[in-house]
Amino acid sequence: LLQDGQVISGIDNLEIDTNFGNHSIQGKQPRTAIGIIDDNHFVFAVVDGRSRTSSGVTMSGLAEIMQSLGAKTAYNLDGGGSSEMWFHGRSSITPLTVANALPPTSSTSRREHERCTC
Repeated sequence: LLQDGQVISGIDNLEIDTNFGNHSIQGKQPRTAIGIIDDNHFVFAVVDGRSRTSSGVTMSGLAEIMQSLGAKTAYNLDGGGSSEMWFHGRSSITPLTVANALPPTSSTSRREHERCTC
């Protein structure tokens, strides 16, 4: 989706033939992605779709979302009906806030936890 912070050209024209006639990678679809902001700093995104409240997103739309979240590199992980992410035992399709940092290992290496609405 992203390379060096830029949307990869032509990603909306990508077609994968699964020999089953499944071309769900095209158009607006539910999607899941991971982005790399910097060393040990990642962002995950899930976009719902095929529902009354969300029609999904194109590949370039997902790339723009990842870019807006600060990712320098981003990958589309999955799409279609299997797009769902779980955190602490619950689905994260509805927005939820998670700690975006590892717990400190000692009082001298303490750092504040960033908050991310995912």
